[in-house]
Amino acid sequence: MNLISMLVLALLAAPQTKTPEKPKVADALNFTMNSLEGKPVNLSKYQGNVVLMVNVASECGYTPQYEGLQALHKKYAARGLRVLGFPSNDFGGQEPGSNAEIQDFCKKNFGVEFDMFSKIKVLGSDKSPLYKTLTATPKFTGDVSWNFEKFLIGRDGQVIGRYKSAVEPLSTELTRAIEAALGK
Repeated sequence: MNLISMLVLALLAAPQTKTPEKPKVADALNFTMNSLEGKPVNLSKYQGNVVLMVNVASECGYTPQYEGLQALHKKYAARGLRVLGFPSNDFGGQEPGSNAEIQDFCKKNFGVEFDMFSKIKVLGSDKSPLYKTLTATPKFTGDVSWNFEKFLIGRDGQVIGRYKSAVEPLSTELTRAIEAALGK
């Protein structure tokens, strides 16, 4: 057997390595949304983290919850929590500002450092596809009922909790669920 034949046989006998497949992006994170600055953000970048998605508004009785959301961000970001704010003007016109005004309001009044996105619709026929998906999740179906409703998404990208507006970000109910999702 000549050298070339031996090399060919050796190559054929060598174990074949497969290119690892990319994990499937979970439905709740399979969207590209615009940041408040207007830059596209692929939500798949949050896969593997615990994500708290909240529809927010600047002129709502629940607006002080920005403070609690920021506190959650500061306390748990290093462990993998990502808080995402989605401004919406769907409830009583309580988010009338432009994206720049929303950003300025959040920074100036609450020191918001977590990721905020461009204003979207969370209700009606022109509801954002993201919120169509969130509100169609088994066990968590139904329209968002007001500002500051929260969806908790586990590291696997699945919706694992839904919390009405009255549930404060730092409530025992929500912090226990976040800590359980983050793990030890």
